[in-house]
Amino acid sequence: MILTSMTIIIMIVMLMMTVNNIISKKSFQDREKSSPFECGFDPKSSPRMPFSIHFFLVAIIFLVFDIEISLMLPVIPMINSSSITCLSFTYGFFIIILIVGVLHEWKQGALNWTN
Repeated sequence: MILTSMTIIIMIVMLMMTVNNIISKKSFQDREKSSPFECGFDPKSSPRMPFSIHFFLVAIIFLVFDIEISLMLPVIPMINSSSITCLSFTYGFFIIILIVGVLHEWKQGALNWTN
């Protein structure tokens, strides 16, 4: 019973995907369609302003460490329910991993703004 139901559901989904593929809008992308229109002429400059890779690296590093620090927030309610030895060992190890990550980024030069 379950096997036949699953087979029917899978076949219906496959049929819906096939019908969607057949009736969906087909579009041919060429150079003119993907480029910005500027009075019929090719644009003189790039449509976007490039930014320094340092800003991107700092943003990624910030996101990684911000997420890791937000993982530490549940320790506050857990202080009363678990042993202090287990908590200090676990979060001490976690902080050591964070420090090693910062030192690695520093050694790789991702935090250096001079070059």
